[in-house]
Amino acid sequence: MNCDSYPIHFPLFQIYTNLLDHYCFDTQRNFLTQIHISRKANPNKDIRKNLNPFNSRYNLQMDILRLDFKSGLEALLKANPIRAIFLGVRIGDPTAVGQEQFSPSSPGWPPFMRVNPILDWSYRDVWAFLLVCKVRYCSLYDQGYTSIGSIHDTVPNALLGIRDDNNSKKKFRPAYLLADGRLERAGRVKKYTLPVSGKLSSVSNGLKIEDLNSNNMLNASIIAVGDEILFGTVEDKLGSVLCRKLHSIGWAASLLVVARNDIDSVAEEVERRKSTSDMVFIYGGVGPLHSDVTVAGVAKAFGVRMAPDVEFEKHLRHLIGEKCTGDKNEMALLPEGITELLHHEQLSVPMIKCGKVIILTATNVTELDLQWNCLIDSLKSNGDLVVMTPFVSKCLATTLSDVEVARPLSKLCLQFPDLYVGGYRGSRKGPLMIRFEGKDLSRIEAACQSLCQNFYPGAFSETE
Repeated sequence: MNCDSYPIHFPLFQIYTNLLDHYCFDTQRNFLTQIHISRKANPNKDIRKNLNPFNSRYNLQMDILRLDFKSGLEALLKANPIRAIFLGVRIGDPTAVGQEQFSPSSPGWPPFMRVNPILDWSYRDVWAFLLVCKVRYCSLYDQGYTSIGSIHDTVPNALLGIRDDNNSKKKFRPAYLLADGRLERAGRVKKYTLPVSGKLSSVSNGLKIEDLNSNNMLNASIIAVGDEILFGTVEDKLGSVLCRKLHSIGWAASLLVVARNDIDSVAEEVERRKSTSDMVFIYGGVGPLHSDVTVAGVAKAFGVRMAPDVEFEKHLRHLIGEKCTGDKNEMALLPEGITELLHHEQLSVPMIKCGKVIILTATNVTELDLQWNCLIDSLKSNGDLVVMTPFVSKCLATTLSDVEVARPLSKLCLQFPDLYVGGYRGSRKGPLMIRFEGKDLSRIEAACQSLCQNFYPGAFSETE
C-alpha cells in the first residue's frame, strides 16, 4: 500500500485492512505489501505507534524515504515496478482540483496512476466510517488534531478548544466533534520567515492561532418535533428564526432536524445531538396530547424516568386552575434528577432545561421571541451561556454562471477556512448570490476582494 505523502491516510488504510479481515486474504501473499512515507524528517512518533500494529498484523513493511516528496517518489518508482498508487485525497483538499477516482500523475512527475477511493468522502463520512466500524485511529485525533501533517506544521484545531479558566493548559475535544468539516485544516500552521524581532509568526490558513483560541466556536443543534411538519401540513418557521438568534450571540447552528412524534425518535435525536453539540434546542410536542412526547423523549435520551415535579405543577395549576387534574397532571411529569426550571418574571411557566438540552414551548415566532429573551437573561445570570462575538455577513450578486464561479469559490474556501462561503439562487434564472458569513468583517472584505479579482470589474455587486 503506497500513501502519497505523510501523514498516513488512516481512513484509506483502514478500508484496506478491513477488506483483508472480511475477505480473509492471505497476508503472506498480499499484493499490496508496503507503505512508503516520503518526507525529510522522521515521522511523528504517534503515527508510527499506530502503524506498527497494522504492519505486524498484515505483514506490511514500512519504508521511510528521507527525501523531499518528488525525489522520494522518483526513487521509489525507479526501484519498484509500481504502476498505481492509492491516495487519501478528498474533495476540498488543496491537491484535489481536477482529480477523479483514477487520474494519471501530473505533467513533470514520474508516470503512475493516482487511485482516489475516498475522493468523494466528506469529513463526516471519514469519521462515520471510523466510529461505526470501531476501527483504531491515531491517538492525536482525540487530542484536538483534525488534519495531521508534519510535527513542525500541525497544531490542535483551536475550534475544538475547551474553555477552562481554572486550568492554564489548553484542552481540546476529539476531532470527530468538529461541527464544520470545512474547517478541518484550520490546525495546519504556515511558517513564515523570522521578522526583525526574531520571533516566529505562526498563522493557520490566514488566521492567527491566538485569535482562534480566544474566539472558540460554540455550536447548537435544533430539533423540531412534529409529524405535521413531516406531512407538509404545517411549515416550520421557528427553526430559521432560532438559527438567526443563535448567530446573533455568536453561536453556530450546526444542525436543524425534524423528529417524528415518537418517544424513541425524539430520544435518538437528543442522545445523538447532546454528545456533539454545546447546546441542544428542542421544540414542538410539548403538552397533554398523546402526540406530545418531547419531554418523555428527552428523559429516555438521558436514561432517567419521568417523575412529578411539585414546583412545576404549582405553576401549571396557577395557569390552568382546576383543569390540572387527572390526566392533565401528566404535564407536570419531568425527567427525574436532571431538570432545572428557568424562571423569568415575564413567563407564567418556567422553561425546562435538562443538562445542555433546552425544551422550548413556543408555537409561533412571537412566543419564541419572548422565550428567547427570557432564556438569554436566565442563562447569562446563571453563567450557563457564553455570549460570543456575533456573526457578520456580506452578500454579493452576479450574473455569472455557476460553472464560472465554481472553482474560484472552492479555492476561496481553502484560503478563508474561518468563513462560510455559500452560493444560492432565488430562482433558476435569477442572479447568483454569494454569501459570506464570519466573525471578522475584515476577513469577509478580504474574501470578497479576492473573489472579485478573478473576474472582470463589475462582475459582482453588493446586495442585502
